[in-house]
Amino acid sequence: MGIFFIVVTYLMKCNCTKVLFNSLDFALFLPIVFSLYWLTVSYLPKRSNFVVLAASYFFYGMWDWRFLSLILFSTVLDYCLGIAISKQGQGHKRKRLLMLSVVANLGLLGVFKYYNFFMDSVQAAFSFAGHPFDFQALSIVLPVGISFYTFQTLSYTIDVYRNKMRPTHDFVAFASFVSFFPQLVAGPIERATNLLPQFYSPREFRYGQAVDGMRQILWGLFKKMVIADGCAKYVDIIFESPASHNSSALAIGAILFAFQIYGDFSGYSDIAIGTARLFGFDLMQNFAFPYFSRDIAEFWRRWHISLSTWFRDYLYIPLGGSRGSIVKQLRNIAIIFIVSGFWHGANFTFIAWGAFHAALFIPLLLANKNRVNLQIVSPDSNMPSFADATKMISTFCLVSLGWILFRADSISIASSYIADIPTLTLFDKPNFKEASSANTLYILILFFLMIEWMGRRGQYAIEFINRKIQRKARWAFYSFLIGLIGLFMKTEETPFIYFQF
Repeated sequence: MGIFFIVVTYLMKCNCTKVLFNSLDFALFLPIVFSLYWLTVSYLPKRSNFVVLAASYFFYGMWDWRFLSLILFSTVLDYCLGIAISKQGQGHKRKRLLMLSVVANLGLLGVFKYYNFFMDSVQAAFSFAGHPFDFQALSIVLPVGISFYTFQTLSYTIDVYRNKMRPTHDFVAFASFVSFFPQLVAGPIERATNLLPQFYSPREFRYGQAVDGMRQILWGLFKKMVIADGCAKYVDIIFESPASHNSSALAIGAILFAFQIYGDFSGYSDIAIGTARLFGFDLMQNFAFPYFSRDIAEFWRRWHISLSTWFRDYLYIPLGGSRGSIVKQLRNIAIIFIVSGFWHGANFTFIAWGAFHAALFIPLLLANKNRVNLQIVSPDSNMPSFADATKMISTFCLVSLGWILFRADSISIASSYIADIPTLTLFDKPNFKEASSANTLYILILFFLMIEWMGRRGQYAIEFINRKIQRKARWAFYSFLIGLIGLFMKTEETPFIYFQF
């Protein structure tokens, strides 16, 4: 408890309301927790999970301390239900306990994230039918990360129900698994079968693992603070008033948003995974260079892997997966993509985005080509073939088109945006504000793509640096990245996009 109060006292003096990964507060928070954690591991190893739990709860509490009760509720509920499920046979009571976990967790998620959306839709339907009624929307603040930790706790009870793992009787370990601060607010969505056992195991500091973690954190910060935040400035300008921009500006806006959301979200994942490594934990890879995909099926095997595999294992396969008639397969594909879109937010634009990707995926399924590109592109070559390059560019263009639905405020705005791209002004000079100042950003994106391409065989882009580049050149490269971050970083920390989900 003394450790907890030391951390609390320090952070209170920071006068911060949110501990963002790309903030000075986190740059101070992390080494303090790191030091306390490894001191505890050295002298009181059985208490190390208490440090993780205290730091995680405080990290989340700095966003809004009231929502700590939701995490605690989900933790206590699923901890108890996991034990209760294991004590039952294969009868109906066991299934009812699982359903209690599913209904309670998804019920909380539904109230906070989707209640107003559903009620607005019902109101619109009644008004259309000639029976209008007044609906008082609830002033609900969406708890940050609720979509992530809800799915994480659900994976535990479902896997216990399926006998894929034994229930834990260590509440502190389970609570630490649910609230682990590196991946608490935006993933990766870890499976209990992977992360929870790591809280039982004795841990020792490994220098190589920690250095690798710092390297991945550095690359994640570059993606977020240089690429994503650099793109955000122009994306906001173009999407704010798309009707006032010509086709070339609209095309650039869609492409820049593709890099913004990738740099933002995969950057967060890199920082989270790297931070976890500092504490001796291994999290799953969440992005595997998705913009080098040669078709939509490959894209979804490489984009937000923790979510897509979660839906595959806990929704798609239980629905029947690729078994059964072609009609059922198409139904399952449609469900999985639409639900994936809806998971991102309570707006018809996200549903349309999911449906768009389903429409792109279904032809591959019908042609039995959805599992053609299982390996990385050009595994034995430094350059892609002309055919692969064409496929990658085509897939990227389709994905960028879908991102317009994701970014736009409404389907009508997205439709107008897309319809206005294929005009003769596509070959004109972009007319968005400060277009000329974007030239530096284009160079940075090309540099970013080059490094990603060179590192596509690893878990993250600059993992190869340690193996293939000599020490002096390696440190020069790290210094160059740090210099770019310092040069292009915003004066105010910008939250990660996926915090809103």
